Amino acid sequence: MRIVCIGGGPAGLYFGILMKMLDPAHKISVVERNRPYDTFGFGVVFSDATMDNMRKWDPVTADTIEQAFNHWDDIEVLIKGRRMRTTGHGFVGIGRKRLLNILQARAEELGVELIFEREVNSDLEFPDADLIVACDGVNSKVRAKYAETFQPDMLMRPNRYIWLGTNRPFDAFTFDFRKTEHGWFQSHIYKFEEGAATFIVETTEEAYLAHGLDKMDQGESIAFCEKVFAEILEGHHLVSNARHLRGSAWLSFPRLICGKWTAFNGNSHVVLMGDAAHTAHFAIGSGTKLALEDAIELTNQFKTHGAIKDSIPAVLKAYEELRRVDVARIQNAARNAMEWFEVVGSRYADTLEPEQFMYSLLTRSQRISHENLRLRDKTWLEGYERWFAERSGVPATNERVTPPMLTPFQIRGLSLHNRIIVSPMAMYSAEEGVPNDFHLVHFGSRALGGAGLLFTEMTCVSPEARITPGCCGLWNDAQAAAYKRIVEFVHRNSQARIGIQLGHAGRKGSTRVAWEGMDEPLPDHNWPLVSASPVPYLPDGQIPEPMSRAEMDEVRDQFVAAARRAAAAGFDILELHCAHGYLLSSFLSPLTNRRSDGYGGSIENRARYPLEVFRAIRAVWPEDKPMSVRLSCHDWAEGGNTPEDALAFAKLFKAAGADLIDCSSGQVWADDHPIYGRLYQTPFADKIRNEVGIATIAVGAISEADHANSIIAAGRADLCAIARPHLADPAWTLHEAAKIGVKQVAWPKQYLSGKSQYEANLERLAAGVKA
Repeated sequence: MRIVCIGGGPAGLYFGILMKMLDPAHKISVVERNRPYDTFGFGVVFSDATMDNMRKWDPVTADTIEQAFNHWDDIEVLIKGRRMRTTGHGFVGIGRKRLLNILQARAEELGVELIFEREVNSDLEFPDADLIVACDGVNSKVRAKYAETFQPDMLMRPNRYIWLGTNRPFDAFTFDFRKTEHGWFQSHIYKFEEGAATFIVETTEEAYLAHGLDKMDQGESIAFCEKVFAEILEGHHLVSNARHLRGSAWLSFPRLICGKWTAFNGNSHVVLMGDAAHTAHFAIGSGTKLALEDAIELTNQFKTHGAIKDSIPAVLKAYEELRRVDVARIQNAARNAMEWFEVVGSRYADTLEPEQFMYSLLTRSQRISHENLRLRDKTWLEGYERWFAERSGVPATNERVTPPMLTPFQIRGLSLHNRIIVSPMAMYSAEEGVPNDFHLVHFGSRALGGAGLLFTEMTCVSPEARITPGCCGLWNDAQAAAYKRIVEFVHRNSQARIGIQLGHAGRKGSTRVAWEGMDEPLPDHNWPLVSASPVPYLPDGQIPEPMSRAEMDEVRDQFVAAARRAAAAGFDILELHCAHGYLLSSFLSPLTNRRSDGYGGSIENRARYPLEVFRAIRAVWPEDKPMSVRLSCHDWAEGGNTPEDALAFAKLFKAAGADLIDCSSGQVWADDHPIYGRLYQTPFADKIRNEVGIATIAVGAISEADHANSIIAAGRADLCAIARPHLADPAWTLHEAAKIGVKQVAWPKQYLSGKSQYEANLERLAAGVKA
């Protein structure tokens, strides 16, 4: 084949090398605009795993790189006068120029044609090419030419950064956080060769402008950074090699995602690779990793399908399908890490103690979890667990340290023995709103299963407030008596506490039970619906009536009456349901609230009625018992509420006396488009907790102790609500504790023989012995 790589970075060079190794008969050219030894930036970094992959494909290049790279395992964090270190992280650093020179030499050795100082303006300049690899960077001219095909989505991120270097020696990947009069600055520092380190300085746009950095030239910017980071530089200087940049050389990071990576120009097949196809923020150091692994995967597909011209369409199709999954995973992690640094000053640096700040930093991408940290540095993690446990009130013992999810939590007069919650989950099994034996067994078994707190399903404040005919209610004494029986069982037979969630279905009421058609209207015996505005949930659903002031008063009083009954029944906490498109949620969302009176329009107006209800309940709910509010923190639909709106609502509810925000999302608009994934709603709890200063509950796709420990240890939430896993396993908390080797958790005395056998079976399984 005739192959042309436009762009002489790691992607193009390494692909040329691998394809020449696959078949020396290929005629391959790599065309680069710069001179052979020109490069910008200083060092690049990638993981041990990438080196292992390179070693499989080209041991010669891998060996040469290994002789030139600097390997380190330690990460060091400096903040608020503290210097903290952890090990076991496995990074490789090498000068970008040295890496390119190694790849250039290897390519020439194998017969790849290297063409320097040629500016390529179009792929059509190579009419003889069977395959054109566009690896011409984030500002790719080839991608721009076929933008309609490649569908690039470029977003400039808000932070500013400057890429510098220093001759100050560093023996760890170092993060240094410094507060100035206008905000926080952070440096990302790593050694890439003897006597040389990359030194990236990053800050917010606000701090950048407030310090006048936009008006400084490069020399002035460097002098500013030397002053801010004088302590860690220890008299050494910072330097720049960004001669090609005008002004101060401060940049904004371009996040790039492309809808397609391949095209046909009428003569040649064109494929994007490296930064031309996707970018990953330097916060996890994956740009070079992605470029090299792009080259490996494309070569692998030629090896699989045949390295001939006729195979190109099938190769490119398979390459894009397979590679897109891995790239999305890395980009997602990079986005998490990038966003962490974008809000570090407003969310973490001032609020978290240094120990927790470091844990949050290490787990910022959500690729590194609690147990993964244990594998990397057991000593450091156990020291952190001990620190966290002591601050949660757990006395020091010689037993294994209590992991974060099993530490106690206190809020008002409520003491929870651990931080796991059984989520409110509708069972649709009540009779005339009365909980029955099913509910007793359902809640009782989960209370015995080790959770610290369990919530009832959304309990409705009137017959018309129900979602379905099978929903529980608390509008009469019979319902209250049935609930009292359940509460007393939980209190008498377990350490768990139990809370009630009160709500009103609003526009989502009068529907069938879930297994007969979720959200589908009842075939008969419907009841009238009310909402903020006459907007049905489903297009063919019943149209609700907009609430009048008199109806608002009536419903508010129903909530108050239900709260009084809940208090009398002995519930430990009350949660007000203001999420998922139900009545109070319908006031909060602009998608469902189209009122022109004082209850519509601005955030304050939309929150007015839910706050009225909350305050009325708080006035009758016992002072020593907490109240939480469940919010949809993202409507996942155009024109709906965003996390910023949720932040505003959380501030209002906190001011009204809320103790907890239960951070869910979606289900407000039938045509919403959530971006699902592991822990996908946790960022909402993180944002509200650390920007509003109120305790939060994380919920959604949390299914392992590792997830819960990571969330709680990092301060992303105070409690974790587990839903579906608790349906599958009532003793989820006890079982997850056993899986991570925690034996000091109390089981019900009636089940103690099962505890020892369960733990023994897990130990046998871990040892590879069949039970």
